[in-house]
Amino acid sequence: MAKTILIVDDAAFMRMMIKDILTKNGYNVVGEAENGGKAVEKYKELSPDLVIMDITMPEVDGIQALKEIKQYNADSQIIMCSAMGQQAMVIEAIQAGAKDFIVKPFQADRVIEAVKKVIG
Repeated sequence: MAKTILIVDDAAFMRMMIKDILTKNGYNVVGEAENGGKAVEKYKELSPDLVIMDITMPEVDGIQALKEIKQYNADSQIIMCSAMGQQAMVIEAIQAGAKDFIVKPFQADRVIEAVKKVIG
């Protein structure tokens, strides 16, 4: 069975780009969310194998959502996305339990490499 993935990004076109890369490589995108608050709700509802989440979002940012998902399920697998120059936030995300991070703009092979590393 295909691994299930939740995509979280406030930009619809970014979610579409990631979804396109993942589905072409046999992954099943089960949900999308546009901010961290919705990400936590969707995670609890869908229990995906992996969450790919942007760090910078309105309302609830990716790091706060990461912490909330980790509190809910310590075994959750999360990859963070960041723009260049967000090193401090990336480090904070890794310390909070993120498994990897992808830098925007996305390179398809880098996205797949990160996903394979985390969930196979």
